[in-house]
Amino acid sequence: MRVANTDRVQAASTLFKLLGAGMVAGLIVALIALPAVGSAGMTARDAANNFDDMDSQLKTTPPSEKTVMYSANGKPVATFFDKYRESVRLDQVNPIMRKAMIDIEDSRFYEHGALDLKGTIRALASNVESEQTQGGSTLTQQYVKNLLVDSARTQAEYRDATAPTVGRKLRELRYALDIEQRMTKDQILEGYLNIAYFGAGAYGVQAAAKRYFSIPASKLNLGQAALLAGITQNPTAYDPIRNPKDARHRRDIVLYRMVQLGHISKAQADEEAAKPIQLNRTDPVGGCQSSKAPFFCEYVKYDMLNILSDGKYWSLKPKQQQNIVNELNRGGYTIRTTLDMQDQNAVDKTLRSQVAPGGNRVAAQAMVEPGTGKIKAIGVSKRFGPGKGRTTINLAADYHHGRNNGVSAGSTFKVFTLAAAIDQGIPVSTTINSPQTATVGGYQPCRYTGTWQGKKYENDLVGGGAPWTVSNAGDSEKGNFNLKTGTWHSVNTFYAYLEKRVGVCNAVKMAEKFGMKMGNGNALLPIPSQVLGVNDVDMVHLAAAYAGFAARGKYCAPLAVTDVVDSQGKKLKLPKQDCHQALDQDVADKVNSILQGVLTKGTAAGLGIGRPAAGKTGTCEEFTCAVFAGYTPNLASAVAYWDFRGPWQYKVHGIYGATIPGPLWRTSMQRALAGEPAPGFQTPSRDFGDTTRVPKVKGDTVASAKAKLAAADLQAKVASGSVDSNQPRGTVVSTSPDAGTEVPPGTTVILYVSSGKKPARGHDRPSGDWPPWSG
Repeated sequence: MRVANTDRVQAASTLFKLLGAGMVAGLIVALIALPAVGSAGMTARDAANNFDDMDSQLKTTPPSEKTVMYSANGKPVATFFDKYRESVRLDQVNPIMRKAMIDIEDSRFYEHGALDLKGTIRALASNVESEQTQGGSTLTQQYVKNLLVDSARTQAEYRDATAPTVGRKLRELRYALDIEQRMTKDQILEGYLNIAYFGAGAYGVQAAAKRYFSIPASKLNLGQAALLAGITQNPTAYDPIRNPKDARHRRDIVLYRMVQLGHISKAQADEEAAKPIQLNRTDPVGGCQSSKAPFFCEYVKYDMLNILSDGKYWSLKPKQQQNIVNELNRGGYTIRTTLDMQDQNAVDKTLRSQVAPGGNRVAAQAMVEPGTGKIKAIGVSKRFGPGKGRTTINLAADYHHGRNNGVSAGSTFKVFTLAAAIDQGIPVSTTINSPQTATVGGYQPCRYTGTWQGKKYENDLVGGGAPWTVSNAGDSEKGNFNLKTGTWHSVNTFYAYLEKRVGVCNAVKMAEKFGMKMGNGNALLPIPSQVLGVNDVDMVHLAAAYAGFAARGKYCAPLAVTDVVDSQGKKLKLPKQDCHQALDQDVADKVNSILQGVLTKGTAAGLGIGRPAAGKTGTCEEFTCAVFAGYTPNLASAVAYWDFRGPWQYKVHGIYGATIPGPLWRTSMQRALAGEPAPGFQTPSRDFGDTTRVPKVKGDTVASAKAKLAAADLQAKVASGSVDSNQPRGTVVSTSPDAGTEVPPGTTVILYVSSGKKPARGHDRPSGDWPPWSG
């Protein structure tokens, strides 16, 4: 009798615990076993009614996927993710892995529906007797929970998806019922294996296999599969990297569960259980910091954020911007880019071998393909990333591609005034007397709309006003210069006067035709000093502008992204690239011919690269920076050099465009173009009032000298009298203007002829009544 009473007491105790058990299993027991017992019956009916009213449709879109960026030749160069995942088909997962997962998580998976009532009651009984929690959720319910967690975009949504409440379990069950009707068991298993968290940042079985063993899921063996299958119950506790002892214990539980279910032999389990855990880790890395081309990667990242937000990224609020970042990290996009790793390696190797990556001085460079605008490389001498000696600012790009405001363009901006002058029909031979210092006034003002020094201007007139005083740089000259020589020697006073003739507005409009704007995104300020590059610009857009001249006046906006495909294989619509003929081809050809002389006769003499090339040096105001922009017909590049701490606070005295940026440009271009064709520039097909160079005729006979001068479209006149000289009688001693001087076609050149007599004072000199001889 006492035994019977004891049994009744134990049964009542068990029933009481069952009634008090949380989550779905307890509620279902109440629904099934106690439908008419007082208030319990009322709760069951209410729950059942609520259950029927719940939304049953759960979107089973693929889980979040990593986004991968590829170079132009199809090699991956960067990965974006906040959950390291790589989804695979079920047939790409080793069958032993599938079996291990089912055996430990839901051994009756292929036999029951969304709810395994037998397994739930068994789990409840086990929990009651042992006072330990044993899961009763089916694999389908776990799949639903993971889907809800993965789709959570806010903290509130995450809390709802993970809350330990009956309501959450009921919602999961309701969705699970729907999924079981719409998906096959294999589809559900595939989905679960791809979405489950396996610890150590690995989401999905493929990511886990690579994370822990550096192999695909198709190559997993029994021991590896058992280890992974055991992790999902508690990814933190059973992480084999941090907790190898617990992970091994859990692995062995999986192995002997498989023995219990008859899927492997005890001998197999014993053999695997005797082995220690052996990992061959691959640590997942993502973002631009781990990329081989981090600054190019940053440029593409911001392009993508703009694409995903329909061009609105920079106008969004911070939380909205974060949503776009999440979309990039989770969307599984395939991004095809214009990156050329040969060019990128050329830039990186050159910059970092010549400019100390950890120092205060910094160099930034971009390479762009003429005719297409394709960005081939973006580099900075500093390493990318947080920390001392590094930077997360894309110093080669503009603000909207890396939060950089740019640097002064220096005299590289003179090219736009030059192009405007030639386009207006100002002859190349136009000569302007250019002193060392000049005060120039009378500029016509321009109408301006934009922001300057934090103030907004709407249709204000700028650029006129008081006269502007300008001086030549230390490496410039003074005297008479034309469009060629004034450009070759980068004469500031010459360009101040030329800009006045061209018009400030026209010069600025020419720069804008070639895509130029300030690095912060504002319009160029049209003031006289713009010709000397006082507007801060970025190297990507400067390189693209010079690429426009290389392409015979065809400007194409910088382009980094060529194709984007989402995780479903659908192509995204990309912004239309701006490509237009900014300048007449012949005018561009003439600009190119003049800029070639910069590398042979001008401020960059000696910086040739062994193939046809053109360029322009730039020294910023008061040595705040130095710039060089140059190009061949098939590649353009711009380089800037300044003090990272602030160009105005820390000036780099003594630097010019030809002293540091020029050599960097030369070396990187030689490396980038190694093995590439070396096309030449087109010769202008019409006359631009050009100059011609006085040929060297010293030592020639008068007849020979006249022939050479005639071939150069120059007139010849023999001076009366003769010059005492060591040269043979009747040969030319010198000319006026001197050999090599650029003069207008048709200019008369005076020939001084030797008398054959030795000079009285050891040097050649005129004799008789000749004008003073300049030698």
